[in-house]
Amino acid sequence: MRDISENDRAIQRWLQVCLVLVFAMIILGGVTRLTDSGLSMVTWHPTGMLPPLDTEQWLVEFERYQQYPEFQKLNRDMTLDGFKSIYWFEYSHRMLGRLIGVVFLLPFVYFWLRKMIKPGLTPRLMIMFVLGGLQGLLGWYMVKSGL
Repeated sequence: MRDISENDRAIQRWLQVCLVLVFAMIILGGVTRLTDSGLSMVTWHPTGMLPPLDTEQWLVEFERYQQYPEFQKLNRDMTLDGFKSIYWFEYSHRMLGRLIGVVFLLPFVYFWLRKMIKPGLTPRLMIMFVLGGLQGLLGWYMVKSGL
């Protein structure tokens, strides 16, 4: 059996955590899609992290949602409570996406600056990060276009 260096073991654990998070994202994304929750958040604020915190903020979000075809064609009878339930799936999906980005990027930079990543692995990890970013961009486009 080949000895694995401590650096390789740390990178292996980091990538395993990323894998688990991506798997969770796939599951949560599927639930979000199957519950038609994906367009409940009709705005995209890359830096905003807090959901609506009071009734007034919930009403503002619900009124925004009511302007979109998904509400007008499919959910005209939806109540504020029904909206809240689908909103949480999409909110969780977006927050998990941000978490994945941070959990991938920060250790990558740390390992890279300390020259802990084997040279052949660095370009592949950069490609993975870019692909993750493109997935986020696709999500932004879907929200913007109302798909």
